[in-house]
Amino acid sequence: MSLQEKYRDLITAADDLQIADLEVREQDNVLYIDGIAKSAADKEKLWNAYNTIDPDYRSADVVMNIQVEEGMSREYTVEIGDSLSKIGKAYGVSWQDIYEANKDIITNPDLIQPGWKLKIPTV
Repeated sequence: MSLQEKYRDLITAADDLQIADLEVREQDNVLYIDGIAKSAADKEKLWNAYNTIDPDYRSADVVMNIQVEEGMSREYTVEIGDSLSKIGKAYGVSWQDIYEANKDIITNPDLIQPGWKLKIPTV
């Protein structure tokens, strides 16, 4: 069985999510999947599909390089009294999505600082 056959559901999920610039190739017994997702949530759906086929990613025979589309988020500067929930409500996204998009600066979602510039993902 080829890797493309083994991971057919993952490739189909990428197609269904309309991953831009999707490239799927096999090389040296590894399946490479590259592309650009519209949102972090779509990227997470792909990782979940992969985990369904290969629980805990034990086979180590897939390399996914899925980027999240630039320009699909806005920037917000945290003000005194803000919380991720409050910001999310104002933009119509969940606090979890904001947290996921900003893990590079937020270590604790309950503690955000005025002046931080946060990426607000679009839905």
